[in-house]
Amino acid sequence: MPLLRDTARPKVLVPEKLSPDGLALLRTSLEVDERRGLSADDLLQIIPDYEALLVRSETKVTATVLQAARRLKVVARAGVGVDNVDVEAATKLGIVVVNSPSGNIGAAAEHTIALMMAMARKIPEGCATLKDGKWERSKFVGVEVKGKTLSIIGLGKVGLTVARLAKGLGMAVNAMDPYASPAVAASASVTLVSSLPELLASADFLTIHTPLIASTRGMIAEAELAQMKPGARILNVARGGTIDEAALLASLESGHLAGAAVDVFTTEPPAADSTAAKLIAHPRAVVTPHLGASTVEAQENVSVDVCEQVLEILKGSLPRSAVNAPLILPEEYQKLQPFVRLVEKLGSLYTHYYASAPGGSMTRNTFDLIYQGEVASISNTKPLFAALIKGLLAPISSSEGININIVNAELVAKERGVFVSEQHSRDPSDQSSSYSSLVTLVARPPSRASSRARGEKAEAAPPQPQRVISGTCSGGEPLITRLGRFEASFAPEGTLLICENYDSPGKIGVVGSILGREGVNINFMTVAAVSPKLASGEADEPNPSKDGGTAEAAAVKDGPVSTEALMILGIDRVVGQQIATDLVKEGGVLSARAVSL
Repeated sequence: MPLLRDTARPKVLVPEKLSPDGLALLRTSLEVDERRGLSADDLLQIIPDYEALLVRSETKVTATVLQAARRLKVVARAGVGVDNVDVEAATKLGIVVVNSPSGNIGAAAEHTIALMMAMARKIPEGCATLKDGKWERSKFVGVEVKGKTLSIIGLGKVGLTVARLAKGLGMAVNAMDPYASPAVAASASVTLVSSLPELLASADFLTIHTPLIASTRGMIAEAELAQMKPGARILNVARGGTIDEAALLASLESGHLAGAAVDVFTTEPPAADSTAAKLIAHPRAVVTPHLGASTVEAQENVSVDVCEQVLEILKGSLPRSAVNAPLILPEEYQKLQPFVRLVEKLGSLYTHYYASAPGGSMTRNTFDLIYQGEVASISNTKPLFAALIKGLLAPISSSEGININIVNAELVAKERGVFVSEQHSRDPSDQSSSYSSLVTLVARPPSRASSRARGEKAEAAPPQPQRVISGTCSGGEPLITRLGRFEASFAPEGTLLICENYDSPGKIGVVGSILGREGVNINFMTVAAVSPKLASGEADEPNPSKDGGTAEAAAVKDGPVSTEALMILGIDRVVGQQIATDLVKEGGVLSARAVSL
């Protein structure tokens, strides 16, 4: 059964309506299960079978659901807000949460302007009475927006688009946003103000475009509404709860505000006889049932966007719009992707190769990750750090069901006591090779202080060489260029048999005959010689120590180690310890270790 499950296409659960265009993308390589109308108990029962979950705003993705989702790698929200997803629980479990922050920007901004114009010109009331057979022109005298001031709280993508549309209508635009770029605001002819009272006092129309977080919940309440000029109007097309609904209703009833346009509510749909329901019924309120993103174009955009991200994540690529992972710019994304695979392979090769050595349990927990050449110019290396932690720990933690990725890598590393120092060397002359980019993993030996802390005698332990693996990307694919003291050139893929031996005639034939006797096919073979730098006494690390070398380098100088070589064979199946034992015993091999990458 496990083999059958591994070859099956990943399963995606879609419990809400999504655009067919996005789902068509998923169906090219995934099994898509549309199950609308699921209850909370139904979702809890079936979620363990799925690798991805795509939702809009109705499905509640709670911590209980996430804990039950043993295979889940990504939760995708087709829209901007993720209020219905327990992001903190997802982060602890290593589940990526993505949204579509740009797919409905235009739709939300246009709906804001539409509500503003409808409120200013009393369009809903005029339409309703005309349909009722009445002709009451004098009753519905509105105001023009030209020359009025629109005040915006939150000058993000939607807020900025609203500002530009409003400027096109001849409005003056003020905004308050502590994170807004003055240059961007100036380019849109928006005046930034530093205080909320100043913004409120200037507003003929006030619109809110912020997420719903602790600092924005109820941010416009009775005191704030009182600071607005009499006859002002207010809009909310962002998130229910940013405006105190009871205070807004009271301000409309008192006549202080001339109108309110609301698309979002604290509870959706609002309960009968609730404050929201009374607000909806108020004659000076223009209301819509959360239609900000409800355009054909927006629904297609967000659906295609999140479906593309689900495909990328399930293929092992970096998340583009993760809400619980560092922001990755598009240009960084393109540069990072091949190196993410490389660094994960470096970590995995380290654990498989060195931990399987005699006495080689993973006692080393301090690592240097050194970027040299072009790769060192990438400032956002968090995905590379995450890839290393995954590579190091996945081979020994996969049975625990831990999904290690960019989302929870730092948390997992801290819990496991793994320390990584990242170093950048942009000067190509600092490189120990001719590669344009080189990544080196150095595992530091335990310090004497840590040995004493464990009650060991420091003088009893022989000097321990550093364990070093280097690699680069060739044609976008990982390539190992150094393993320990040996210069190499092999792809870290599949099952490898790595044999250390004296470089003498006949070794390849002996190894081949032993493997052939056991029915093991050899797919490829490469031989790695001792690095000339190490053979000449140079240090076994990119940055030499003060004494000019290491124990391994000294050993190379003083003995026949310079005639050693690594034989790396790609084989067609995993082999047992007995074959490694036979290779050492019968083939004259110094050591043999099988690794699966």
